Amino acid sequence: MRGDAARGGGSPYFFLSYAHTPRNDAGDTDPNIWVRKLYDGLCAHIMQMTDLPRGARAGFLDQGMAVGTRWTDELSENLARCKVFVPLYSPRYFISEQCGREWWAFSQRQISHRARGGATREHAIIPALWVPVEPAQLPHAARDLQFNHVSFGQDYAEEGFYGLTKLRYLRDEYERALYRLAKQIVHVAKVTELDEGQTYDEYESLPSAFGASGHPPEFDITVMACTRSDLPPGGEPDCYGQLPRDWNPYHPASTRPLGEHAADLVRTMDYKVNIGDFEKDVDRLLGPGPPRAPGLLLLDRWALASARGRELMERLCEEQRPWISVMIPRCEDDAGPAREKRLTALTEKALAARTTEGSGHRTLNGGIRTLDAFGNELQTAVKQAVASYEAHARTYPPAGPLVAPPRLRGPADLGG
Repeated sequence: MRGDAARGGGSPYFFLSYAHTPRNDAGDTDPNIWVRKLYDGLCAHIMQMTDLPRGARAGFLDQGMAVGTRWTDELSENLARCKVFVPLYSPRYFISEQCGREWWAFSQRQISHRARGGATREHAIIPALWVPVEPAQLPHAARDLQFNHVSFGQDYAEEGFYGLTKLRYLRDEYERALYRLAKQIVHVAKVTELDEGQTYDEYESLPSAFGASGHPPEFDITVMACTRSDLPPGGEPDCYGQLPRDWNPYHPASTRPLGEHAADLVRTMDYKVNIGDFEKDVDRLLGPGPPRAPGLLLLDRWALASARGRELMERLCEEQRPWISVMIPRCEDDAGPAREKRLTALTEKALAARTTEGSGHRTLNGGIRTLDAFGNELQTAVKQAVASYEAHARTYPPAGPLVAPPRLRGPADLGG
């Protein structure tokens, strides 16, 4: 790593994520100097509260990445290694795609940590107020945090760090809030032990935790899987439960049902997620008319061993619902040659119609073998489901009487 944290020999305690304020005029003083002051103050306190060695930097602050510039290795690596993520709230923050992608990248580490059985005693995202933001302006990711800003001081909750900086009579309140934020960062860094995350080369390809402009508000996730009671001979029973939604093909690496893990990942894209059983929801999902929401079907290959499973999959393919992406995770214990040949044949036959362009996303190459690979493919599956949904969804014209479009008139009509 090339950042400040690397020069200090360890992972940064915190990553300060903020929206760059542009200069009104080229000759103006950099309006982001006050953010740098906040960052330096946090680092100074954290050095006092910890045993970081001389020369180490407690945090990471990106100062050179303006709007339109490329994602840097340094920024990505610090997101992958920092212990705590500190988003600096402001109205500008939640309309920034860059900030949304930083939040998304860090949140993947928390979700992966939880899936692998990690303790969830503390949330490793600690929001800070630069300028207070109305609750209605917050995306789902921020609303779900439910952080009590008053714990850093009433004046801080009302004015934010920017207000405390500019109002001299509140200078003591600024120092109090700064100290308490640093103390909270150190506390959370000690009690959470997130694994190092993935680094991303293509920043522009990452989703934003704040959602895309105008994207559908809801997303359906359904599971079509066996249960322990109807699992065919040869299946791995430890991957199943009493209900299809209990299916966990990545056991023991993962300790959670895959549907719940997928829902957490989709929520980080600012969707309200509905989780269901594909067989029970099939009439709603495959009913006539335009789609209600984009969706994702998690398909257990063993479910295709039953006539009912094959019937449901044939119905999905025949009725052309490309806004429902099909993902096919696989358990490594399914990998015996004879069983693998049978499962592959069942899957290819059931999903043969999904090989044509525009038929909808489906997993290729025999299934998704690891939890990390599942998370990577999910991004593509969601994008394709949403694109198909938007192409097929019902549109509603604005209310009121129909008005004929205006006609452009030439000079002769204007008396010229």
